[in-house]
Amino acid sequence: MTSSHTVPVPFLLRPWQAGDIPSVAQYADNPHIAAWLRNVFPQPYTRQDAESYIYSCIEAGEDSQITRAIVADGAAVGSIGIFRNQDIYERTAEIGYWLAEPYWGHSILSRAVPQLCAEAFARWEDLVRIYAEPFADNPGSRRVLEKSGFTLEGLLRNHICKNGTLHDSCIYALLREETLPSLQQA
Repeated sequence: MTSSHTVPVPFLLRPWQAGDIPSVAQYADNPHIAAWLRNVFPQPYTRQDAESYIYSCIEAGEDSQITRAIVADGAAVGSIGIFRNQDIYERTAEIGYWLAEPYWGHSILSRAVPQLCAEAFARWEDLVRIYAEPFADNPGSRRVLEKSGFTLEGLLRNHICKNGTLHDSCIYALLREETLPSLQQA
């Protein structure tokens, strides 16, 4: 059990590199992480999965997504990304993240989420909304979003089926003008 007064761990967000593959393969292969993510995040998580993910981030560029390695203690220990939507949702983007279990409870994500949101709002001047859809029964992820200034907009009942079990999900959002008034368009 972690103390409510844990010491924040230094980290940085940076673009993915091929050298991140071994640490991602090591840390992502954790059923406690996969349990809260979409099925596209495999369990078990192999070196091949790490290679595919990292190279897909590098090759996709940053026109419609910003993906970053979360680096602590000299290794990639997590992932965070913001992905632009299309069609009538083109002014919105979804944020997603995961963090290696040894780094839970050290305020990394509650500092990384606002940092990446600020970068997305600065880069995409027409972006008005960033949202997330955590499992309703994932208090850690919900706390991260709330500490990052996101507002709970609703509960989606029986919205997720993970490993044969139905879960509710939440919809959280951060609007440009709520926390970043200097980035608002004139």
